[in-house]
Amino acid sequence: MDPLHQFEIYSIVPIRIGNLDLSFTNSALWMLITIAAVTAFFVFSTGGRALVPGRMQSVAELFYETIANMVRDNVGTEGRQYFPFIFTLFLFVLFGNVLGLIPSSFTFTSHIVVTFFMAIVIFLGVTVIGFVRHGAGYLRLFFPHGAPLWTAVILVPIELISYLSRPISLSMRLFANMMAGHILLKVFTGFVLMMGIAGVVPFAALLGITALELLVAVLQAYIFTILTCVYLHDAIHMH
Repeated sequence: MDPLHQFEIYSIVPIRIGNLDLSFTNSALWMLITIAAVTAFFVFSTGGRALVPGRMQSVAELFYETIANMVRDNVGTEGRQYFPFIFTLFLFVLFGNVLGLIPSSFTFTSHIVVTFFMAIVIFLGVTVIGFVRHGAGYLRLFFPHGAPLWTAVILVPIELISYLSRPISLSMRLFANMMAGHILLKVFTGFVLMMGIAGVVPFAALLGITALELLVAVLQAYIFTILTCVYLHDAIHMH
């Protein structure tokens, strides 16, 4: 079993306009499934809005409170207006990661083109916010306040490279973790199938790796979101 076969993108509905390929793929399908799953979860969990919440409502409220606290702690009260985007981003990445653990599913967050597109949208959005709020003063972000003027020749290039590398590091972290975990799961699954009855040990290891991968899926969604909040904080507060 090829552990890389699970990452193959294939066309479901071929759509070509000239030389432009706009086909509906398995990646796009699982993005729609993720959106539908998030929508269904919140519709069913919050539909009743019981005074004493049930399990699903408690989980929904936990998600809401976690991201609300994240925005408040890392961005401040001025970040409230960006909460819907950040909350949606977290749920999209989280559900995409978790649904990708289902056998025969597709993990779109294991593709660099997907994670980089999300990261570049965040990067451009944060940059626009920074310049809209501070104008040309936003450029002071690349030269720390109070630093000697002569250090500009060193600090400015370093800060600029660090700033421009944000979408790369943000996208690579999510992509690499999800891809590596899924390859490991596929390899151990192959061991279990090949060894038959003797595959009890690798099967036990597979269960442990699956639990670990579930934790990684949640953690990577949290990290992706909190880094977005940190970048937004820099754009708003300039420090």
